[in-house]
Amino acid sequence: MVVVDEEPVDPEHGWDPTSRPLEVMLDYGLIALDKPRGPTSHEVVAWVRKMLGIDRAGHSGTLDPPVSGLLPIGLGQGTKALSLLLLFPKEYKGVMRIHSSVPSTQLKAVVTEFTGEIFQRPPQRSSVSRQVRSRTVYELDLDEAKGNLHLFRCLCESGTYMRKLVYDIGEVLAVGATMVELRRTMVGPLKESDGLATMHQLSDAVFKLRNGEESALRALVKPIEYSLGATKKIIIRDSAVDAICHGARLGLPGLLSMSTGISKGDVLTLMSAKGELVAIGKAMLTTDEMASLRKGLACSTERVIMKQGTYPKLWKSHAKTKTG
Repeated sequence: MVVVDEEPVDPEHGWDPTSRPLEVMLDYGLIALDKPRGPTSHEVVAWVRKMLGIDRAGHSGTLDPPVSGLLPIGLGQGTKALSLLLLFPKEYKGVMRIHSSVPSTQLKAVVTEFTGEIFQRPPQRSSVSRQVRSRTVYELDLDEAKGNLHLFRCLCESGTYMRKLVYDIGEVLAVGATMVELRRTMVGPLKESDGLATMHQLSDAVFKLRNGEESALRALVKPIEYSLGATKKIIIRDSAVDAICHGARLGLPGLLSMSTGISKGDVLTLMSAKGELVAIGKAMLTTDEMASLRKGLACSTERVIMKQGTYPKLWKSHAKTKTG
């Protein structure tokens, strides 16, 4: 981080993300849920919302009913930050069946062809336009095999269709291939290896909460800030927070520090000095320009996360002069 200025934080407003009261945590929370096979992602989110007794919840990256694994669920205001997860790669592990035996050297050669930039047409049942689009497959490995069943691991760009990837591999092999099973194990900074919350664990935690025990639910609900990963950041003054919450662009006087390597147009997270996610913006200056200039606009505000009034209003609005 490049530090421009320092100031003490205001202890009377806002919260360290890990120290929020439970009711606030449920409004700025994230659950890394282990979605079971069977229900739709929409059904799972509806169950979570009903269990927690909250008005709003949403997920990032739909998993089809037969697919299991990591389903990030944002709670309350946290739903607004889920779009950041689309910036990160995702990891899947699955089993594909090759419809007829092929030499292992041929299979490995074809799999290698599907590493890097690939082109896909979304399947008919997808919710997006069925136009050919490019996606990047960073890693595609064959781990084990038993007969014509092959265990694979894929690290890919968000929006890559695994079932279509397997189908296309089968077409190039000229024998056909089908995806038998699939599990998502990573979405950016969220990983299966760090632990996922099951529906049973969530239900038990809600039961314990009704009996006065918060710890079980706190262990499953993380601050939405866990979804930020390596996103480039700007730390802003407490006095600038409420203006950003009203949609204002961030001026250089409201800046405390920022990530290195910021370029114009980069997606940024605007953070309070306590580490709270205030908003998502786009850089209007580079890191060097932010550090050297004293006047001007540092970034736009594209998506406000924090509620207005969380911090006091310490800015002045300019009333329009009526004429005529």
